[in-house]
Amino acid sequence: MKPALVMILLGSCALAQDPALVPHAQPACGPMNVQFQVKTDASQHPDPQVDGGKALVYVVEDQKFKAVREATVRVGVDGTWVGATRGSSYLFFMLEPGEHHLCVDWTAAFVGRLVSLFGLTAEAGKVYYFRARTTGGPPSVVAENGAEDTASLDLDLMNADEGKLLVASSPFSVSNPKK
Repeated sequence: MKPALVMILLGSCALAQDPALVPHAQPACGPMNVQFQVKTDASQHPDPQVDGGKALVYVVEDQKFKAVREATVRVGVDGTWVGATRGSSYLFFMLEPGEHHLCVDWTAAFVGRLVSLFGLTAEAGKVYYFRARTTGGPPSVVAENGAEDTASLDLDLMNADEGKLLVASSPFSVSNPKK
């Protein structure tokens, strides 16, 4: 590997894992040491009903590239991990009405840790759809225009029509914390 490439890789990992990032993400994300084992199942599409007095939240991972493997994105709410997705897949969970802090994070050797946050005031009986979009790839490829490919993670609220379409066209993600 070329020395310049090694420096770029190490520099991007150090920047993405900036310790200053952690305190700001902690109220929404879960503990750093929790990792998930994730399996996707395209044949399973649960149809959850909104529990009386709660809100239903879907998070769909929309992976726009595939490097060596599919990206695993952890999903957290109010400082607790609720699960993870792998590749283009989805999960869902219920929330009590009120203010909540959502977090998605992705850790990879070539990007370090990327975090995206969203503040949500959930209403009872409502359904919310979020897209966690992973884009980019390792900084080893230089585009023709001289710009390096970079990785990013975004968490966006979607309208119900787009959310339903993404859920219907994505496999369901079943995740369990690794022991």
